[in-house]
Amino acid sequence: MIGFPVSPVSLGTSFLGNPAAPDGSPAPESAALAHALVTGPSLMIDTSNNYADGRSETALGRVELPPGKTIVTKADADPSTGRFDRDRVWRSFEESTTRLGVTRLPLLHLHDPYTITVEEAFAPGGAVQGMRELKEQGLVDAIGIAAGEIALMTRYVTSGAFDVLLTHNRYTLVDRRAEPLIAEAVARGMGVFNAAPFGGGLLAGRDTRYAYREAPAALLGWTERARAVCAEFGITLPTAALHFSLRNADIDSTIVGVNRVSRIADLDTMRTTDIPDALWPALDALGTPPSTIED
Repeated sequence: MIGFPVSPVSLGTSFLGNPAAPDGSPAPESAALAHALVTGPSLMIDTSNNYADGRSETALGRVELPPGKTIVTKADADPSTGRFDRDRVWRSFEESTTRLGVTRLPLLHLHDPYTITVEEAFAPGGAVQGMRELKEQGLVDAIGIAAGEIALMTRYVTSGAFDVLLTHNRYTLVDRRAEPLIAEAVARGMGVFNAAPFGGGLLAGRDTRYAYREAPAALLGWTERARAVCAEFGITLPTAALHFSLRNADIDSTIVGVNRVSRIADLDTMRTTDIPDALWPALDALGTPPSTIED
C-alpha cells in the first residue's frame, strides 16, 4: 500500500533539470517548471536519483513543498560502474535526500535493476537488503519496484518484499501486457502506479516513437485509425490514452512526464474531459494493436 494521498494523475520529472547550466546545476528555466510541478493540482511528484544526472531532484529541492504534497524518488545504480548493491542503495538514498533537502522519504523505489540479476538483488549485501534496511530504520515509509520488463517485474512483485509497483509503457492503449502484473500486485495489497500512458511520444501526438523506439508501420497505422475513432466521439487520442489508464480501478495513480509548464494545465483539461462509454468498444473493434515491446 502507498500510505499517502495521491491524485489520479501524478507528475513525472525526467525532463526537469535539462539542460544543465554551465556550472552543472539545473538551468535557470528549471525553477519555473519545478515550482509549477510542486504547486500544481497533482498531489505527488515522481523523480529519481538519475533523472538529469540528479538535477531533477536538485531543482525540486529548491522549492518549498506545500502541505499535502509528496515527492517520491528512486534508488538507482551507480551511473559510472552500474554497481547496484546494498551500499549503492544507501548512497543513492543519501544523494537524493541531500538534493531534496529532506531526511526521510515516504516512498523509495528500486529503479531499473537491469545491471544485476534478481538473485544478486536478493542476496546478502544486495540491493533489496539496502531497501529493507531503509524501511526498517524508518528512513523510508514504503519501498517500491519501478521498471519495465514484465518477466523481471513479476519476480520482484511476487517476492513479497515491496509495497508498491511502478510499471511503465506496458499498460496503454497499444500495449496491455502489464494487466496480469497489476492484478498480482493488487492481490498482494500493493499500491500501483502506471507511468508513461502515452508510451513516450506516440500517443501524445508528439512523435512516432513508442517506448523509446521507432514505431513500426503497423503500429503507426493502428494509431491513426484510433485517432480517427476518437475524433468521431469528439475526443483527442491523447485524452483517450490518458483515460485508458485512469479508468482502471486497480491503478492508484497515472504518472505523466512533464517537460513544460503549460503541459500541467493540458493534463488537467484532459483528465476532466468526459469520455463517452461507447468509445472503448469502438477502439476495441480495431483489434489488438502491434507493439514495439517483446518482453
